[in-house]
Amino acid sequence: MASHQPRPSRRLAPYAFLTPAVILFTLFFAVPIGYALHLSFRAVQVKGLGLGSHARTEVWAGLSNYTSALGDPELLAGAGRTLLYGGLLVPAMLGGALLLALLLDTPRVRLGTFSRLAIFLPYAVPGIVASLLWGFLYLPTVSPGYFLLDKAGIGGPDLLHGNGLFVALANIAVWGGTGFNMIVIYTSLRAIPVELYEAARLDGASELQIALRIKIPMVLPSLVLTFFFSMIATLQVFSEPMTLKPLTNSMSSTWSPLMKVYRDAFVQGDIHSAAATSVVVATATLVLSFGFLKLVNKRSDGGS
Repeated sequence: MASHQPRPSRRLAPYAFLTPAVILFTLFFAVPIGYALHLSFRAVQVKGLGLGSHARTEVWAGLSNYTSALGDPELLAGAGRTLLYGGLLVPAMLGGALLLALLLDTPRVRLGTFSRLAIFLPYAVPGIVASLLWGFLYLPTVSPGYFLLDKAGIGGPDLLHGNGLFVALANIAVWGGTGFNMIVIYTSLRAIPVELYEAARLDGASELQIALRIKIPMVLPSLVLTFFFSMIATLQVFSEPMTLKPLTNSMSSTWSPLMKVYRDAFVQGDIHSAAATSVVVATATLVLSFGFLKLVNKRSDGGS
C-alpha cells in the first residue's frame, strides 16, 4: 500500500502564513531592540570645539552608560513615583473591575449588554485624549466640577500639585482600564458551570456567599492575568504624566522613567544614555513580571 506524502505546497503553507508575522516582528520588534542595545554601549566623543564634520565621533563606551543610568538619582526617584502610582492604581482598577464583573453576573441584572458596553467604552478612548479631557477637568479655572463646588461653598481638591497628582494620574488610568479588565473577568465568570451556582443555592447560599466562595476563587487565574498586564502598564506609564505636564508646574520632565528616556533622547540629544536607561527599564519590567508569575505558579503548585 503506497503511502500518501503531503504535497510540497501543503508543507510550505504554514510557513507562508507565518512569514508576514515574522517579518513584522523582526522589523518592528527585534531590530529596534537590537539597535537600542547597540546604542547603549556607544557614546559620542567630541574633539576640540565640536565643530566640523569629523569633530563628533561615536566610540565604544562599554558599561559606562549603564553605570550612569543605575546611579542617576532622577531615574531612582522616577521609579519610586511610579511604584507609588501603581500602588494606587492597580488595587483600585482591579477591585473595581472585579466588583463590576460580579454585579453584571448576577441573575437579575438588567440592561446587561448596555452596561457592559458603557463600562468598556472608556477603554476605546486613546490615552492621550483621555488625559487631555481629565486634565481640563482638573483645572479649577475651566472645570465644571470646580465651578459647582465653588457655588456650593465647598473647596475642591488640588489634583495637579503634591500628592493629589498621584490621585489624578491614577484616576485617568482607572477610568480607562477598568472596563477592559472587567470584560476579562466577566468572560471567566460566564465560563463557570451554572450547576455550581444551582447546587450552592439549593444549600442555602446567598449571592454574596456564592461570589466569595465560588466565583472569586474560580476567576483567580483571570485576576492574576489582569494584575500581570496592569503591572507592566504601570511600570511603563508615559502618556498620562506627559500630557498633564504642561498643565502644572509640579511635574518634572523626569517624573517617570520613560519620561526621563524621552528627555534624554529628544530634548538633550543623548540617545546613547537614553538607550541604556530604556534597557534598564525593560530589564526591570521583565524581571518583576516573571518574578511575579514565578511566585504565583509556586503558590499554585504548593496549594495543589
